[in-house]
Amino acid sequence: MKKLADRLGVNHHVSPLRFKLEGLKRDYPLSYARNLEEWMVGLANDRGFKVVQSPLRTAECPSLPEPDQLSNEELAVGMCQTECLDIPQMLRLPAQIISRKSIDIDMLLLVATRERAERVLAELSRQAIKLDPQHEFWRRINDSFADRQGFSSPILHWTRLAEPVMKDGRCHAGKWRLVA
Repeated sequence: MKKLADRLGVNHHVSPLRFKLEGLKRDYPLSYARNLEEWMVGLANDRGFKVVQSPLRTAECPSLPEPDQLSNEELAVGMCQTECLDIPQMLRLPAQIISRKSIDIDMLLLVATRERAERVLAELSRQAIKLDPQHEFWRRINDSFADRQGFSSPILHWTRLAEPVMKDGRCHAGKWRLVA
């Protein structure tokens, strides 16, 4: 399977966070996770972020790393790295983590810069503020990484970061909100 960097036409770097994630995956295996990306999805699901769920997820409830071993900031950035496999729907999970404000925004910006995930987060922020221009975390990300150029190929359409607002038990297609 191709990496996100291959589709976007960018280089990826050797990441200390990626090594940490691989080590945690070895220490806290999930039987259904065939690769690191599926393991990160399983961990995000375990932490209550379920906008995307692994289709292979089983009923097992293993011990997984606690936030003091791997923070939500690191998990979100780990899923935004260009060395990840090219699974666009996976990017919905870090967007949900950010939209829910389940992070320390300053720490996220620091980790994203260290791990060179700014362009992906900048692009996600551009899509997210189409839905909620006042969302303080997305606004901070957008302002902090405003000078990062976009990609020639879109990483995700804004509707993948949103859900339609229901009205009278029916989908009200005229209004959307960030998935949180």
